[in-house]
Amino acid sequence: MSLAQSRVLVTGGAGFIPSHVVDLLVAQGAKVVVLDDMSAGKTENLVGVKDDIEFVVGSVADAELVDRLVKGCHLVFNFAANADVPRSVKFPEVDFATNAVGAFNVYTSCRRHGVARIMQASTAAVYGEPEYTPMDERHRLRPISPYGSSKLAAEAMGLAWHHTYALPFTAIRIFNTYGPRQPRYVIYDLFRKIQANSQRLEVLGTGEQIRDYCYVADTAAAFVNLALNPTAVGDVYNIAGGSPVSIKQLVAMILDTLGLTDTEVYYTGQSWPGDINRLVAGLDKIRGTGFAPTVDLTEGLKRFAAWIE
Repeated sequence: MSLAQSRVLVTGGAGFIPSHVVDLLVAQGAKVVVLDDMSAGKTENLVGVKDDIEFVVGSVADAELVDRLVKGCHLVFNFAANADVPRSVKFPEVDFATNAVGAFNVYTSCRRHGVARIMQASTAAVYGEPEYTPMDERHRLRPISPYGSSKLAAEAMGLAWHHTYALPFTAIRIFNTYGPRQPRYVIYDLFRKIQANSQRLEVLGTGEQIRDYCYVADTAAAFVNLALNPTAVGDVYNIAGGSPVSIKQLVAMILDTLGLTDTEVYYTGQSWPGDINRLVAGLDKIRGTGFAPTVDLTEGLKRFAAWIE
């Protein structure tokens, strides 16, 4: 499938990862429509393509609006979601309305209008605490946060719609993506704290938490490449960088990137409710489609430092 002149809808497209997907789609000649309620998205994320896209402010919870925008689309990337675990704990009703009901609206319209592919952004939070690592796609799904459960509902609906209605659905479970335009999460937060005070750095948790970081350009490319891969229909894939590190290791790498040797690091011993201690992705499945990260963590942190400064 060629993207040239194809109409593509990206929900949540003004957000961190989806704005990079929009960049790739525009570069390949797609006619991109972005739907975003701007609860987390930023117009500056799309400044480089603002003259090449149609931008609509609205929510996936608005079924009529979603249906109007999906009509005529070849591809739909559904990124619209609350992706903030602490916020999902505080406002589970908002989380569910966007992540689950919003996905229902998108799938229903995709089915009605015969969309060629629907790509659903899912999350490693659907796994919950690991029973083994690395976690492959066959790992039991037992989320421990409202966010994880709402995303699992969206994922399960998409697979059910595929089996029941032949909806051409694919989901990608994002582990930890970082890079330019990132608005929060551990790497961003650590850099911001160091900018505020390079002498003392407070870090949530024990430092033993394990994460598997993927540079945003690699995550975005995986979404677009899988959207063009017919063998990926009706399936689910993990996406990560393939080189898991502890938070303590990550902190050391960031301080080294910034050339800091005297920073006092303090670990609080506790993190937020719903935080998973060990997130390590099994990547054999997505590697089988040709995926391979192009930016390792050392290089990615250098690029991140250049952007955030």
